[in-house]
Amino acid sequence: MKRLEFRSDTMTMPTQAMRDAMRDAPVGDDVCGEDPTVGRLEAMAAEILGKEAALFVPSGTFGNQCAIRTHTKLGDEVIASELSHIVDHEVGAAAAISGVQMRAVRPASCDWLTVDDIAPRIRVSGDIHEPDTGLILLENALALGTVMPIAAMHGVYSLARRHGVPVHLDGARIFNAALALCIAARRIAACADSVQFCLSKGLGAPAGSMLCGSADFIRRARKIRKMMGGGMRQAGVLAAPGIIALTAGVARLHEDHDNARLLARLLSEIPGVSIDPARVQINMVFCRIEKEGKNEQGLVDFLKARNILTYDPSWWGIRFAISREVNVNDVRALASAVAGYME
Repeated sequence: MKRLEFRSDTMTMPTQAMRDAMRDAPVGDDVCGEDPTVGRLEAMAAEILGKEAALFVPSGTFGNQCAIRTHTKLGDEVIASELSHIVDHEVGAAAAISGVQMRAVRPASCDWLTVDDIAPRIRVSGDIHEPDTGLILLENALALGTVMPIAAMHGVYSLARRHGVPVHLDGARIFNAALALCIAARRIAACADSVQFCLSKGLGAPAGSMLCGSADFIRRARKIRKMMGGGMRQAGVLAAPGIIALTAGVARLHEDHDNARLLARLLSEIPGVSIDPARVQINMVFCRIEKEGKNEQGLVDFLKARNILTYDPSWWGIRFAISREVNVNDVRALASAVAGYME
């Protein structure tokens, strides 16, 4: 029986083109700046996002934490949404690596932090008892599968600039966000001083992320990367599929969004499944089970027994992630299995 993979868009297997590129990639010692394939990937990433420079790092968490360490000093306070990946899924790394205090804020009116959420929390008094606000963290696309409007991002960035506070964007799925907003990814990146995005989420590369920013920021981040143990040697074998991810991987993301919307529509037609199709804005579908005698863990277990995989439910309910590994028939098979459970 074919396994249907809905756990994460990180579960994609490298394409044959990626495997061929890995085999044939020109390589050198990247710690010494001598790997031509890494250099090409970094130049591409910087150009696409409209930044001066970019740095190839092992993972999204690594890129975010490298950025925090580069932007801040010990004892700084970092403002972030309590719903964000950095707060919720990066193992407290900001405290352990950078010695900063996270000011985790619950967004008051929507999925993202607004100017009204952030402004009263920026430390501007100079009081010796207070930490300095060293960084503001944004996320787009958001952890709940929605996107932050570009106007809202501009507002936060303008506020941060007035106070001289840098902004880092966790743009793990920035190309999904750009597709949903019908804008170029560089317009999103323009609302932050540094941006991290993943090559292995949605874009299909087997590993790696990019950290982008000014030339001076990347120069300092490169040293932090080495300190954190992320200096890789003949890394071109990993950068090569990243180049394909930035071309072919980005070009096909609309297929994932279309399949996510199809799944949302099919699930919305099943009695007892609670879902808001309007909130399905990227390749993530979230739903809840609201029927007597049925529950979310029961559905996950029911699907697993039929070789349909998704992660265990969390406070948001159940998440189904769409990726290159999923086609229209797989989406319909999942919806049919959910309907079977709900009978």
